[in-house]
Amino acid sequence: MLTRRNLIAAGLAGTSLGAFAQFRVEISGVGATQVPIAIPRFRDEDKAAQQISAIVRADLERSGFFRPVEVNGAALDETARPAMSEWRARSVDALAAGSVQRLADGRVDVRFKLWDVVKGSELGGQASAVDPADLRLAAHRIADYIYEKLTGDKGVFSTRIAYVTRGGGRYTLRVADSDGEGGQVALNSPEPIISPAWSPDGRELAYVSFESQKAVIYAQDVMTGKRRPIANFRGSNSAPAWSPDGGTIAATLSREGGSQLFLMDRNGGNVRRLTSSSAIDTEPCFSADGRTIYFVSDRGGGPQVYRVATGGGGVERVTFAGSYNISPAISADGRTLAYVTRQGNSFKLQTLDLSTPGSQPASLTDTSDDESPSFAPNGKLIIYATRAGGRDVLMTTTLDGRIKARLVSTTADVREPTWGPYGR
Repeated sequence: MLTRRNLIAAGLAGTSLGAFAQFRVEISGVGATQVPIAIPRFRDEDKAAQQISAIVRADLERSGFFRPVEVNGAALDETARPAMSEWRARSVDALAAGSVQRLADGRVDVRFKLWDVVKGSELGGQASAVDPADLRLAAHRIADYIYEKLTGDKGVFSTRIAYVTRGGGRYTLRVADSDGEGGQVALNSPEPIISPAWSPDGRELAYVSFESQKAVIYAQDVMTGKRRPIANFRGSNSAPAWSPDGGTIAATLSREGGSQLFLMDRNGGNVRRLTSSSAIDTEPCFSADGRTIYFVSDRGGGPQVYRVATGGGGVERVTFAGSYNISPAISADGRTLAYVTRQGNSFKLQTLDLSTPGSQPASLTDTSDDESPSFAPNGKLIIYATRAGGRDVLMTTTLDGRIKARLVSTTADVREPTWGPYGR
């Protein structure tokens, strides 16, 4: 499968939406500190199309901050008055329970309540009436509520991801829930699709398509499927990245010879060159404040991560450990750089603490073909592609590498993940 790394390595060496098969999530690892939480079956959830409690449990476990406690017996709902001493005896610190009821107008009423078992207090709850097709989204929002109440950080379970699959000689750009479920087709093509990137408002995806036998950057409306060319200049147009305000796109263009970084307006106008070197500069990504662009360049020999101000000026090298470092991604707080390093014949996901001068990289994985890291919008998880069990798969990991979730596709090889922003 043609991927960004294939193109980088080669260079440095020389619409409408439809349904898609679901994923299943396999979670492994043990976190250092996890909140034991019990989430019994919601009352009457077996009559609904989705098992709300199971989705919530999987979301929270994938985050690395929670350890679901096995609960046997009857379902519990939001009207219950739990015997806190009994739950404490089962080593439960938090408890969530709810109900699912079909309304006369066809919608589904979903309710839940959260308790702090240690303090014996109620932490609130929610009630919402949703279309049956939105039951998964309702469950993700419940997980977001619980996550924020118990950690103080905003949850990301109701956000979306995009990724590219290859199967049957075709490439497909897909959009799915953050757990990989509910995938829908955004674009089908017999030619490669690479480098998808979410706009900061979550309404568009920029990507590179080879359908015209050359690399062209498009932006596509996620809801309507309508798309527009952003960069179709002479030579190659690749590696799009949106600025945090959505008004600017950074990309690698070879229109002036070589491969250099350029900035342009979101519609492809007002093109201006950002870097000028005899090297290959590629894979730009903006810092959260929009003032800095991180990118990959071989100006020092092998590929390394550098940064430059969006207004231009001097270039600063960021990575020093290892001779081959590519695919930078920056957390929302600007403290953590994720990237892929080559170690022998292996490609591994690493992070670097940018807030501590002289810090050393931390390896997160035991796989050997990692690609395309992308941070969740709260900066607490990273999604990436890798190869496991003879298949190209997507995985998420906590920043300490302790908890990993494998999103196992049942139909195709999966690469090029990118995590979307808040808002849905």
